[in-house]
Amino acid sequence: MIRKITLEENEIPDKWYNIIADMPNKPLPPLNPGTLEPIGPEALAPLFPMELIKQEVSPEKWIDIPDEVRNIYSMWRPTPLFRAYNFEKALDTPAKIYYKYEGVSPTGSHKPNTAVAQAYYNKQEGVKKITTETGAGQWGSALSFACQHFGIDCEVFMVKLSYEHKPYRKVMMNTWGAKVHPSPSNATEVGKKILSQDPNTTGSLGIAISEAIEVAASDEHTKYALGSVLNHVKLHQTIVGQEALKQMEKAGDLPDIVIAPFGGGSNFSGLAFPFLRLNLEEGKSIRCIASEPSSCPKLTRGIFRYDFGDTVGMTPLLPMYTLGHDFVPAPIHAGGLRYHGAGVIVSQLLKDKIIEAKSHDNLEVFSAGVKFAKAEGIVPAPEATHGIATAIHEAEICKKEGKSKTILINLCGHGNYDMKAYEDYFEGKIVKHELSDEEIKSSLDKLQTPTIP
Repeated sequence: MIRKITLEENEIPDKWYNIIADMPNKPLPPLNPGTLEPIGPEALAPLFPMELIKQEVSPEKWIDIPDEVRNIYSMWRPTPLFRAYNFEKALDTPAKIYYKYEGVSPTGSHKPNTAVAQAYYNKQEGVKKITTETGAGQWGSALSFACQHFGIDCEVFMVKLSYEHKPYRKVMMNTWGAKVHPSPSNATEVGKKILSQDPNTTGSLGIAISEAIEVAASDEHTKYALGSVLNHVKLHQTIVGQEALKQMEKAGDLPDIVIAPFGGGSNFSGLAFPFLRLNLEEGKSIRCIASEPSSCPKLTRGIFRYDFGDTVGMTPLLPMYTLGHDFVPAPIHAGGLRYHGAGVIVSQLLKDKIIEAKSHDNLEVFSAGVKFAKAEGIVPAPEATHGIATAIHEAEICKKEGKSKTILINLCGHGNYDMKAYEDYFEGKIVKHELSDEEIKSSLDKLQTPTIP
């Protein structure tokens, strides 16, 4: 019985996979919010280094990973793939369940895969400082780690809810030299305005993005980095799925179903895109399911239209599934999934029915996380519990139908810094929460952005 499938250091992929090259319908272009005309790469230059902009718009299928980036990756990559025998037994299912474990990275999640790459390209351009937002703190800690390695200053706007609930994530960022603000903050005009309107707001990723962009746009030596949503971010994360594909081959297996949590798209894309390549290139029929919270269900209940990537409207208009850029999600513990929209590539794939999406409520995901922890010994991050909940759902279908299918999950990070969330769950403080149709309609009715035929 082989439980752990590993790769050698020399098997770390040397290229990232760009799914755009294989998509039957290419993503629609971003628009200038003033003219509603498609924008070119030059519009992104104030915020991102040129090499990342090139990756953002690249039609190339494979993009080389710089040797220096691969060398840093080797601190924790390749990450292990596990067969979850104990979890299968606990669920009494004929399904085979595997999980790719990204919690072995220095910051405990998949986020350094793109943080290191983004910091590297910024360093190559002589950037002195990078600003960013973070939801649960995983992205902020990853970028802090990467910036420290390359000698770049890092300033992080951390969603207020997580800033208060996950103090040790902030301490991690401080340890790597980052300056961290609770968002909304008094450090920006955006933050001051929102606080004046609602002093008790829990914040959102959209607000934190607006604050980080404001700071970056005001200083020529500062750039902005995003931990999800954008094409180049998803590109960097495909190292996860490429490794998993090799490991599944070593195990003599291939997943029927690939599942990952969904906030803005990097987590899901990183695991799923290399397997979707087999569907698009070779005619395989692997189901890829994005798993999101029912309190922030942009894929399952949002609409596909142009919208801003941030709350204030400082980004270009992006074609995405959205709940509206003014939407502030309920204060759930899965801070990394509290984002109003979805990445452009994932949105197009969902519109074309190439991928699927499923949502779960607060209680269901923590119940799933505890079941997994009891069986496999790893306490999953609240974000990761969503993928586990979807896997349980699919495993129950297998049991009901008496069919054995192979399920692969992206266990994107551990929950060692999220004990407050589990404490609240065990004390009965977490309640089932789903948005009403009226709440979604109210948010979407505020949108004045272009519709998509």
